[in-house]
Amino acid sequence: MGENEASLPNTALQGKKMAYQKVNADQRAPGHSQYLDNDDLQATALDLEWDMEKELEEPGFDQFQLNSAENQNLENSEAADLSLDPIQPATSPKGRFQRLQEESDYVTHYTRSAPKSNPCNFCRLLKIFCMAIILFISGILIGYYSHKNCPSNATSSGTLDLQLYQEILKTIEAEDIKKSFRNLVQLYKSEDDTEISKKIKTQWTSLGLEDVQLVNYSVLLNLPGLSPSSVTLSSSGQCFHPNGQPCSEEARKWSSQDLLHSYAAYSANGILEAEVIDVSYGNAEDLKRIKKMKNVTNRIALLKLGKLPLLYKLSLLEKTGFGGVLLYIDPCDLPKTANLSYNTFMVSLNPGGDPSTPGYPSIDGSFRQNRSNLTSLLVQPISASLVAKLISLPKDRTTNGGCSPLELPNNEERIVNMKIQTVTKFETVTNVVGYLKGLTFPDRYVIVGSHHHTAHSYNRQEWASSTAIITAFIRALMLRVKRGWRPDRSIVFCSWGGTAFGNIGSYEWGEDFRKVLQRNVVAYISLHSPVKGNSSLHSVASPSLQQLVAEKNKFNCPRRDQCPKTNISSEQMQDDADYFVNHLGVPTVRFTYEDIKTLEGPSFLSEALFPKHATKIEEMDPFFNLHETITKLSGEVILQIANEPVLPFNALDIALEVQNSLKGYQTNTPQLLALASRLRESAELFQSDEMRPANDPKERAPIRVRMLNDILQDMEKSFIVQHAPPGFYRNILYHLDGKTSQFSILLEAWEHCKSLASNETLEEALSEVLNSINAAQVYFKAGLDVFESVLVGKN
Repeated sequence: MGENEASLPNTALQGKKMAYQKVNADQRAPGHSQYLDNDDLQATALDLEWDMEKELEEPGFDQFQLNSAENQNLENSEAADLSLDPIQPATSPKGRFQRLQEESDYVTHYTRSAPKSNPCNFCRLLKIFCMAIILFISGILIGYYSHKNCPSNATSSGTLDLQLYQEILKTIEAEDIKKSFRNLVQLYKSEDDTEISKKIKTQWTSLGLEDVQLVNYSVLLNLPGLSPSSVTLSSSGQCFHPNGQPCSEEARKWSSQDLLHSYAAYSANGILEAEVIDVSYGNAEDLKRIKKMKNVTNRIALLKLGKLPLLYKLSLLEKTGFGGVLLYIDPCDLPKTANLSYNTFMVSLNPGGDPSTPGYPSIDGSFRQNRSNLTSLLVQPISASLVAKLISLPKDRTTNGGCSPLELPNNEERIVNMKIQTVTKFETVTNVVGYLKGLTFPDRYVIVGSHHHTAHSYNRQEWASSTAIITAFIRALMLRVKRGWRPDRSIVFCSWGGTAFGNIGSYEWGEDFRKVLQRNVVAYISLHSPVKGNSSLHSVASPSLQQLVAEKNKFNCPRRDQCPKTNISSEQMQDDADYFVNHLGVPTVRFTYEDIKTLEGPSFLSEALFPKHATKIEEMDPFFNLHETITKLSGEVILQIANEPVLPFNALDIALEVQNSLKGYQTNTPQLLALASRLRESAELFQSDEMRPANDPKERAPIRVRMLNDILQDMEKSFIVQHAPPGFYRNILYHLDGKTSQFSILLEAWEHCKSLASNETLEEALSEVLNSINAAQVYFKAGLDVFESVLVGKN
């Protein structure tokens, strides 16, 4: 709603008052050198112009009138145009009031007598002209010297432009990131995670970052047992380790750490001997088909990782009656360059945080629940080579140059004995948190998150890549801060611990400071696993930030005509952004380099953590140019969010995303579509009427900008549902992967409805989505009402 919609009382007294103000404004014109450059005076003048236009449109305003019917028709047509396009800014600085005065047929009810001639008029005009010249030159000199003597660090950071961002980012070099990465990898070989955290703190402090803290939490970890798990074929008595090697002392010594860490954290312990049943990817349709053919009670499922969240698939298997799971990755789902047939991996069955304190922080005195395992299933990750041995498959499985997926024949029976032994114990998880206090809005936080190595887990080399990138950006940023500059909003740098066990460090910190973060966090920028491949840049962003990310991708492409197609999506991420997205509704961005095959293949393969030697960062990015690109892209987004007076979020894109998520759905209800349409209308009004501060003088007031930003930063909170299937995001704006556009909870409910012939789950999901859309529409409408009431109150 802007000034154009503000109503003014319709009295002749006000008309006289406005005319008086107009005359006084004209009388001040000669001294414009000191006043017209003042924003407040210009804003007052523009307010006056808009108020006068509204007075002209009032039916009771009789101070001015048009004599000819032709001009009356012209005025009516102008009013009609304005009503059809209320968001169009005025193109004339003088406004319609001035244009009407310039019409040849324009007259007033009163007339002025012609000024009497005066022989001294020329002398007076000459004096006025000389005075204006003197004032003009004086104003220039005063402005020049005051600007020259003004220190550069006094300039508001809100006026920083793209050139300043580039000056900060140009100091980031690939060679520096490479050196930092190698130092971290060497540090990992000799230190545990506590020492690594201390070294990161020391390095950040040496770079000049303020108030760097180590935040510790005592949490329940599920760790490998003293001996590795095993799988034994009952028919032959052959015993195999998870990597497919025969059980022997020699094999155990050859890769003891890899074997010990080939396990599912928080799985049930024990021994189970049963028939193995191939459930493929384990979706509802697969299980429905298998249940018709076999008795699955207490059987062992042979399950492929991918396509759906692991926790969701395990919940289906548990409900169906299975007792154990052999989990593997089909080589056909991996890029050809990834030869991981003999590699085992680790997974975590923890949805997030310390399992002993679900929903509340693990601080001293907190009640601890006894939750050594989070599922009744015995879950064991195994290599593809062991799967091939279980199903007696020949080594050469290629067909016509393609890849033949692993599959257990339905007419063959395999009985195996699986043994799982893990231990649970309380360990300390450490986060490193450093603050750069903002200049204008220190109580608004842009969080930048990486992660570091956690003891008893693989974590590969990705943690070193992540930590090297965040350190490189801190170094570049602090070089500028030491010269007197600061961002408008505070930037909080976090290196999380316990990521491999279910994002424990970020969850506990988020739960610990939940009340503060709910109110103050503006955005979360994730630097988790920045380089997974080298063929394609994949960007994940909240709908409100996709436009900003697309702009950065195009800007950082050296040759626009050869830029690859922008690959941006709002999809689930397996990283520490989880808590901020699903519990706080914080807009999020992450840039990652990946392989094309990985993006085209099944999603959720990144839930598997392979050994450090399985993924070699320096082979994928030998010169660390990809690391430099990720650092600069992420850094530019961080700087723009931290410095722009109005947050660079797009309200309308959220409404469009909602409408797109309802397209093509089988059971769209009229209520859902109607609500989505109203949400779009409210978002359009909000974006056009309130997100144009440069066109409305009232918007430039700090209180209005603050109100606007408060609304923008909380837009996504309405889309957090209370109940979501295990492994699914509670924030329904995020899809399962980049290939699906529908709401994930509706897709799951529809599949559940088809398999169980019951629509209760579907109705619950529809209700969750409907309530979320309605809450968002009410939120935007309330924001519009607040701005309208402020304008009415001031008028």
